[in-house]
Amino acid sequence: MQYSLGIDAGGTYTDTVILRDLDSSIVDTSKALTTYPNLMVGIRNAIDKLNPEYLSKVKMVSVSTTLSTNTILEGTGYPVGLILVGDYTFPKELPADYCTTVRGGHDSNGDELQPLDLTAVEQFAISLKKRVSAFAVSSYFSTRNPEHELKIKQTILKLTGHPVVCGHELSQELGVYERAATAVLNAQLIPITCQFIHSIMAEVKERNLDAKVLMLKCDGSVIDIKGAKLRPIETIFSGPAASIMGASHLSGLDTCAVIDVGGTSTDISIMKKGVPELCEKGAIVGGWQTRVKAIRMESSANGGDSHVWFKKCVRIGPRRVMPLCFAAVKYPGFKEKLEKNPIPLRTMLNEHIQPTKFFVSTGADPINPTESEKKLLEFIKDEPLSIHEILNKMKRFPSPAVLDSLIQQRAIQAIGFTPTDVLHVLGEYTEWDVEAAQIGAKKLSRFTQMGVHAFCKKIKQQVAKNMVYSLMSFIMEGRGREGIKKLLEEEMPVQYKLNIPIVLLGGPVKAYYEEIKALIDAEIIVPEQARVGNAVGALVGKGIKRIEIIIRPSSMENPDQNFLVFTPAGRKKFEQYCTAVEYSHKTGEELILESMKDFGLPEDSIKINSSVEYLSPPGWKQTPMETKMVFVGICTPGISTN
Repeated sequence: MQYSLGIDAGGTYTDTVILRDLDSSIVDTSKALTTYPNLMVGIRNAIDKLNPEYLSKVKMVSVSTTLSTNTILEGTGYPVGLILVGDYTFPKELPADYCTTVRGGHDSNGDELQPLDLTAVEQFAISLKKRVSAFAVSSYFSTRNPEHELKIKQTILKLTGHPVVCGHELSQELGVYERAATAVLNAQLIPITCQFIHSIMAEVKERNLDAKVLMLKCDGSVIDIKGAKLRPIETIFSGPAASIMGASHLSGLDTCAVIDVGGTSTDISIMKKGVPELCEKGAIVGGWQTRVKAIRMESSANGGDSHVWFKKCVRIGPRRVMPLCFAAVKYPGFKEKLEKNPIPLRTMLNEHIQPTKFFVSTGADPINPTESEKKLLEFIKDEPLSIHEILNKMKRFPSPAVLDSLIQQRAIQAIGFTPTDVLHVLGEYTEWDVEAAQIGAKKLSRFTQMGVHAFCKKIKQQVAKNMVYSLMSFIMEGRGREGIKKLLEEEMPVQYKLNIPIVLLGGPVKAYYEEIKALIDAEIIVPEQARVGNAVGALVGKGIKRIEIIIRPSSMENPDQNFLVFTPAGRKKFEQYCTAVEYSHKTGEELILESMKDFGLPEDSIKINSSVEYLSPPGWKQTPMETKMVFVGICTPGISTN
């Protein structure tokens, strides 16, 4: 009997699941806290909790991770040198540390506009050899002819040995700015992704597992390790991709809306007829528009660990904190410290000055810390401290900006009251210390003139409302979250009706079932293994490769002779249209098989679908002005998904 292991390293928890390959049934699951900055500690902790008998028979490991997304969002990618080829300027900055423009580039037919200035490339590469970890190259119309990008790649590899990312390797879409940004972000991620993959491989080897390792992509498909090392940008947003794949598999539905409630955020997405809805323009991450096809999703800072605080009214989020109930288990004596923490005056309240807010060191070093940051870190150590205690030690209040910076860099961790604590008080989820949650609720409820139970019920209802606001604004794109919120909260509230089922994922998500049901008329499903849905999703993604080939006449003056074929492998010329079409069919299938061979499957297990689109103006009687052929290869690397 063979098994497969799914791992999802989320923003708060790392989940693992073992599925039996024969029937895709779940035989074991586990959860552990995600660890920063080294995700492998949390992954090992989660794997250690699994049944060793099943684990020893695992033949495939598939991972989804927040690593790529967080690296871009936090600006902690490795330094990159960018080479732009062609005579053009960009409307705004690019995310590269160093950038140069050299002569070269092609036109829309793939013909050379100017000879490539390799001397300038060589000088740039040599000057940065010791200052960058990778290079990115983006050439004008490289999707029509990648010759200049490939020459630069060969030159830089020879001179520096550093990884080189070409724009045409990541996207065949037009849009030189977006291709350049995508190439730079990908280059930034290569070193850190390689380290992570090597750690995963070492873990597999150390546990004596004879298993293939895959990673989930942001479109819900999987990528082999070789591909993940070269194209880590494709693993951004793999968490939401894992949630929608897991929700569909666990519920048995091929069409559904998904609400995935994590510790850090709530993610919304939709599955239609077995295919995740994609954002065709490409994913936006960290403010950068990329050419990476990703699942269309909406993420809101409304998770189980969102900070609940008070300033004139109760506020939820947007920042994540460690729940009081968990801190009481992790830090001996914390509950007593929480009980004794003084209640600040209403006029002093802000996000950091709360009767339930504490700070503790994570042990991680900040990047180039300021003197103020160094000073504060002298006081915040392994024992949680409140603002009141920090004031007594420093003789002044710490700067909110300094606290924010250290939290952003994960040098310190904030502790506070959360929706997870609320569920502990209400008795609906009691995994950690209930008494600590009750103490926190009692302290905060004093500002609201509500009893503890009523206070917690109100927060729970608001969290559920936030989920529904996110779902309906996602479905009714363009209508606006505020308008939807107003309709649901008026004196004569509207209840929305949804004709597709809603699948809920997340640890204690079942606790919100009744509140969501009261707000929206739809079938709501909470799968039995909702708590590890993302880890299941990491396993059930299929291997998918998409290749696009375009055929165009080389001249519109004589459109029935001489044709250009543009493929990811380069440009070819043919005298006859039928020959060009024949070559395109053969090349498309060969490129699919070549790219998918690393899954280790026989060729006959890879299904290739193809489609053709013809572009011609009305009344056009010659061969098509443009022929677009799309080839899609699909394989299931491990378990059955039937």
